[in-house]
Amino acid sequence: MTTSPLITPASGLGNGYGSVNPFAVVKGPGGARGFIEFLGDVFDGRETPEAHADDTDGLLIHAEVRIGDSCLMIADSKPDWVFTPALLQVNVTGCDEVLRRAKAHGAQVITETTPFYGAASLARFIDPWSNVWWLFGPAIEGAPEPSWDPDAETGESTVHATICRAMRELRPPR
Repeated sequence: MTTSPLITPASGLGNGYGSVNPFAVVKGPGGARGFIEFLGDVFDGRETPEAHADDTDGLLIHAEVRIGDSCLMIADSKPDWVFTPALLQVNVTGCDEVLRRAKAHGAQVITETTPFYGAASLARFIDPWSNVWWLFGPAIEGAPEPSWDPDAETGESTVHATICRAMRELRPPR
């Protein structure tokens, strides 16, 4: 693998950070604190207590949750900030179990577990804070690899159609 001299590799960072670390700014049920609980319940995420910082208005300005070997940074959205959903991909050992947990905690399934390219499976959901999650898991035994022809007259694949519909309909949480 070729690396850029501009980017610090994860191996040189320590503290469980990667070269790129996503940041989710949330508003919705329970705010960032509720989102952190959701991450623990669905992904066995663990908050790093020493990274927790509240702003002068009482909103969470920074938190970090470890999911597997990755770090997701989190903050509460300020009342006058524009809604910005996070779009997140997680590699899991089984999409169905994560979908079950997510649904049990208020998520809306976009794409049920389905075969995906490269001997994998894919599932998607929207959490109660309107973030969109892609789950990549192991191949579904015996399932044919999907095919997609963007020029076909019969329309889109389910994998493509479900995300297009979800993104068109995505709205800020209440």
